[in-house]
Amino acid sequence: MNYKFWQRKKDVTKKKKSKSREWVDAIVFAVVAATIIRVFFIEAYTIPSGSMERSLLIGDFLFVSKVNYGPRIPMTPVAFPFAHHTMPLTTSTKAYWDGVQWKYHRLPGLSEIKRNDVVVFNFPEGDTVAVENQADSYYNMVRNMGREQVRNSFTIVDRPVDKRENFIKRCIAIPGDVIAMSNGVASVNGKQEPLKNTGMMPYRVEFKTMDFNYAVLDEFKLDLGNSPAVAENTYVINASPEIVDKLKTFDFVKSVTLSPDPVGPEQGGVFPHDPNRSWNRDNFGPIKVPAKGWTVKIDSVTMPLYYRAIRTYEGNKVEKKDGIWYINDKVATNYTFKMDYYWMMGDNRHNSADSRYWGFVPEDHIVGKALFIWMSWDSEASFFSKIRWSRLFRGIH
Repeated sequence: MNYKFWQRKKDVTKKKKSKSREWVDAIVFAVVAATIIRVFFIEAYTIPSGSMERSLLIGDFLFVSKVNYGPRIPMTPVAFPFAHHTMPLTTSTKAYWDGVQWKYHRLPGLSEIKRNDVVVFNFPEGDTVAVENQADSYYNMVRNMGREQVRNSFTIVDRPVDKRENFIKRCIAIPGDVIAMSNGVASVNGKQEPLKNTGMMPYRVEFKTMDFNYAVLDEFKLDLGNSPAVAENTYVINASPEIVDKLKTFDFVKSVTLSPDPVGPEQGGVFPHDPNRSWNRDNFGPIKVPAKGWTVKIDSVTMPLYYRAIRTYEGNKVEKKDGIWYINDKVATNYTFKMDYYWMMGDNRHNSADSRYWGFVPEDHIVGKALFIWMSWDSEASFFSKIRWSRLFRGIH
């Protein structure tokens, strides 16, 4: 009798895998490994709009770290690999199954979100507004026509938080900060925070004469032909402080001054879309950004600001009956927030759908921190100039 039957016989040869099986195993391993890296470590993104110019340009490809702020556990775990919300080559076929959804959890990160970090996050109005890559267009129309007039032009989309469109903006204010803006200049906790050199704002440029070589403006991407004159020899152009400093050195330029929107209500309305607040994209606030554990008094002044956060983001039933606010069917005179929130704005201040229009970004919408540009592609340039070599592997600040 063989008392060592559990031991493998030495003369039994190991069955060799077929070539097809080896390929399948390799592909499965690669998909699993890439998915783990993408979800928990780093992911590639591209810039589709000009809302962050000139910090980030259309056609920039960048890496976003999930580790810096802590990777978010997938909230919709059953999904097609490497797809976001729709299947490749389709526009409506879902790439996930929302039959299984997990509560928000985040692993420990290397740091907290800091002011002026460039952050990727899920579009916070994704549960009420169409986001089929139309969000920036939506808000440009809102500014010109009003919110309700344009809503019917967009498909209403209801997606899980982690499957909403990815946005990238600069974090202007963190939990507990008080944010305001006056004449186009933001202030945080009473201290002015001017735009970085790459940020864009409208400037009123008065020329001494129009008899000069317009080609000198090409390096700044300034096209006077598409900027109607507002007065004799005077144009309003979108430029950064860096460009403005250079313009002032030209002998044919008489003056360059910031040209923000005047104080008064914006036609489309800015957050919180309250008729009692005459705010616009260059003049608003002050607004306190909610922090986890902060208690706010509930009244007619504060509720327009915090209603959405309390109801939608924190999942409470909110009603007003006979002038009295109820939260989860109980009379509410105050509310304590369960999450941290952030105030995000684009560097291209007059061409950005951001917190000025949809308010706070809750912590469960945060995806990661933008690290560096690994490729930059200019689709409008000539064949040999399409790659912006000077931007490759540039850090994002």
